Amino acid sequence: MAADLTDFGNWLAVPSVVCLWAAVLLRAPGALRSPQQRGLWLAVATAAAAMTLNLPDVVARAMERGAAYAHTIGLVRNLIGVLSAGAVLYFVAAATRGRRLQLASCAATVAWLTALVALDAAAPGHGTHTMPPVGDPVPSLAYWLVLISAHVIANTVCVGLCWRYSRRTESRGLAAGLRLFGLGTALAGLFWVAYLAKALFASTWAMPALPLLMNLHGLLRAAAILVPTLFTLRRTFADITTAWRLWPLWRDLVEAVPHVALNKPRSSRLAELLWPPVQRDLLVYRKVIETRDAILILGEYARPGALEQARGHVAGHGIPEQRRTAAALARVLKDARRAKLAGLPGQAGEAAALELPAAIQSSNEGGDLADEARFLVDVAEAYTSPATTEEVNAS
Repeated sequence: MAADLTDFGNWLAVPSVVCLWAAVLLRAPGALRSPQQRGLWLAVATAAAAMTLNLPDVVARAMERGAAYAHTIGLVRNLIGVLSAGAVLYFVAAATRGRRLQLASCAATVAWLTALVALDAAAPGHGTHTMPPVGDPVPSLAYWLVLISAHVIANTVCVGLCWRYSRRTESRGLAAGLRLFGLGTALAGLFWVAYLAKALFASTWAMPALPLLMNLHGLLRAAAILVPTLFTLRRTFADITTAWRLWPLWRDLVEAVPHVALNKPRSSRLAELLWPPVQRDLLVYRKVIETRDAILILGEYARPGALEQARGHVAGHGIPEQRRTAAALARVLKDARRAKLAGLPGQAGEAAALELPAAIQSSNEGGDLADEARFLVDVAEAYTSPATTEEVNAS
């Protein structure tokens, strides 16, 4: 059982390192521009470097090239690991705006790195750094206690503050990132606590689980720094979906009232989404604003009381009020658009003839644009409904 656990943990090493490096490269452009994310990115990047040097194949090849080479790889791996621990503390300090903790993390990192180099140089000649199942730690117990203390202290502080601030923040993305990072850090902390038990008490019962703990920690940290990317992708997908569903209504209204459009419409819905005439993150905003402006203008071509009358024709019990209003507005807009295109005179200055639904009124007065977008999607669905077209043609 213990051997199987170790084998599974070792098998997970390469996927964990690959995921870490993929996350580091994907997040590099945004993270390096943001002081708040820079520490987190550095912590994960250095952890990825240390874990790369700790891959079983890398360690085996280092041993094959001789004791001096294996010693260099082991020392560099440990130094990078301590740098990662310091970056963890710096990330937490930056996220919590703790100036003193930022300075303390930098000072502690320098002290730990200096102590490790000094203790390594003072130790008798040795190969790779290791904590063997039997015998004394290499290069020395003091070296390993400094190394372990750096990780345990940094991880403990990080887990506590990640949990604390993940419960306080109102940002779901930040909360998810902090919790994933905190959980991954907790697993790394358990890894080093097991090493501490081995160093002080020769306890080896937890050793078979160590590769699994370290590599799960890598996967969780990779997920933590990808949270902003995932939230951005989700928001982008939602915007594309909204713009796609709004397009038939927007296209028809802009055709009737072309001056409300900031840019000339593309030839097709697909072209509009693949090559938007505005910044992609403004696409839904522009569609909603231009649709609303077109509705306001077409209100001059609607008969007084047309919306209320149309609502009376929307049959069906149990239909939500917003969908009933959306269906009624779709019918009125079809009629008003037809009148505008036919060249019939509007009632200038009397747009109140079309009483705006609450969702559009509240947004027009500084309310929630997302609510208006959802309402206009309902209008667009009703607008393209064959039933609505038949009712307008029959009237």
